[in-house]
Amino acid sequence: MARVMEFYNKHKLPVLIGLFIISLILPFVIKQALILRYICTIMMYATLAGSLNVINGYSGQTCLGQAGFFCIGAYTCAACTKTLGLNFWLILPVAGVLAALVGLLVSLPTLKLSGVYLSIVTLGASEIIRIIAQTWTPVTGGALGIKQIPYPSVFGMEIFRPKHYYFLFLIIGIAFLFVTSRVLKSRVGRAWMAIREDQVAAKSLGVETSFCKCLNFMYGAFWAGIIGAAYAPFVNYIEASQFTTDTGFNVLAMVVIGGQGTLLGPIVGSAIVTILTETLRFLENWRYVIYAIIIILMMWVRPQGLLGATDSILAGGKIRKKEAEKKDKAAEVKKA
Repeated sequence: MARVMEFYNKHKLPVLIGLFIISLILPFVIKQALILRYICTIMMYATLAGSLNVINGYSGQTCLGQAGFFCIGAYTCAACTKTLGLNFWLILPVAGVLAALVGLLVSLPTLKLSGVYLSIVTLGASEIIRIIAQTWTPVTGGALGIKQIPYPSVFGMEIFRPKHYYFLFLIIGIAFLFVTSRVLKSRVGRAWMAIREDQVAAKSLGVETSFCKCLNFMYGAFWAGIIGAAYAPFVNYIEASQFTTDTGFNVLAMVVIGGQGTLLGPIVGSAIVTILTETLRFLENWRYVIYAIIIILMMWVRPQGLLGATDSILAGGKIRKKEAEKKDKAAEVKKA
C-alpha cells in the first residue's frame, strides 16, 4: 500500500487523468444494471463518508449524526419535488443548505463537548431528526414514507437508469473532493487541523475555535444533505427506517477503515463496507456478527485505517529522508 501511495504522489496528475478516463468509460463497459447500482451505492456512500471525515478526521470532533443530515437532504428533495412539484436541480443546493443550518443548530450547544459526550449528543440529534421524519405525516408521509419520487431530468430526459445516477454521483463526488481539497489548503482548513491537534494551542495562536468548529459541522452537514437529495430519486422511495443509527455507524466504519484525515480513505472504506455488506447478506442477522468481527480485526491490525497508516509510513519516510540529508550536509561541513 505504501508503494502504491508513493507512486501516486510522484505521478499524481497522470494517475488522476487515467482514473477520470476509466470512470467515464466504466458504465459503458459494465452491462449488468445490478452491478452498476452497487457501484452507484459505493459512490454515494463515499461522499457521505467523506462529509463525516471532514468533521471527525480533519477537525477532531466526534460526530455520529451524519445519518440525520443525510435524512434531511433526502426528505427535503422528496417532499419538494413530489408534493410541491419543484425542480430537482433547484432543490439540490437547498437540501444542502437546510442540512447545514441544522448542523449549525446541533453544533452551537456542543461547542464545549468532545469525545464520547459529543458523539452521544450528535447521535441523539440524529435520532430526533429521524423521529420527526417518522411522525410529521403531512410533510414526510409518516411511517409510510414518500413513494414514487419524481426523477430528475436533463434537457427533458429523465434520469432513472443506474448509468444516469452513476454520472450524477460521480459529478457530486468529484465536486466534493475538489472543493474540500481547496478548503483544506485554506486558512479555514488549516485552522480545523490545528484544532484537531491541540484546541488550546490553536486558540492561543488566535484561531476562533468556536467559529471554526461550527463552520466545520456546517460544511460536513451540507455535503451530507446534498448526497441525501441525490439518494432520494435514486431509490425512488424513502422512509425513516433508512436513516437509523445503523446507517450512521456504517458510515463511521467506512471512515475508520479507510483512514480518518485522508481524502481517499472514505472512498476505500465505502467500497470495502458496501461489498462486505452485500457479500454477507445471505447470512441474514449473522452477517452483522461476522461484519463486526472483521472490523475489529481490521482495527487491531491497522488502527489508523488503511490509508491513514499509509500516510504515516510515507510521512515517516520523508522525515527520515530529511534527517539523512541533514546528516550528510553536516558531514560535508566537517570535512571542509
